Amino acid sequence: MITLNDVYLIGTLGKPHGVKGEIAFSFDDDIFDSEDADYLFIMIDGLLVPFFIEEYRFSSDVVALMKFEGIDSLEQAMSLTGCDVYYPRDHADDDDDTVSKAELNGFKLVDAASGRVVGTIRDLDDSTANLLFVVATDNGDRLIPASHELIKKIDKHQQTITVAIPDGLLEI
Repeated sequence: MITLNDVYLIGTLGKPHGVKGEIAFSFDDDIFDSEDADYLFIMIDGLLVPFFIEEYRFSSDVVALMKFEGIDSLEQAMSLTGCDVYYPRDHADDDDDTVSKAELNGFKLVDAASGRVVGTIRDLDDSTANLLFVVATDNGDRLIPASHELIKKIDKHQQTITVAIPDGLLEI
């Protein structure tokens, strides 16, 4: 059975488009296009259900009109409105140097100096000039700089990212 560790969130399904089963897909990561995915997982009633992509077309930089196999009516498409869409981690590019922002959610953040796990990346904060990891720790959320200079290693298979954390940052 597929679990949330096997996938990562890439977007959400919106309103149906037309009457033949198309649905608006708002995405944070366009990996489904760059990796030519055959299917995506949709969270339905707490279960990850695979849906094969019949076709899609972009309506903007962050929205695609998606047609899934077996979804052929307005009513069927409406039943998927609001559902989260996930991409399988094992279909993502195997190049450890390229990781999408969405794919990093759930990775363990490791302190390069001590080798210890600081916490789990739960989001990326891009509201300032500097990109920050939002890391869930035992002491609450911590913001850790996500600059290329500080990232020492990314291990997609172990789902870890090793970062040279500036001295004193974890004590704040």
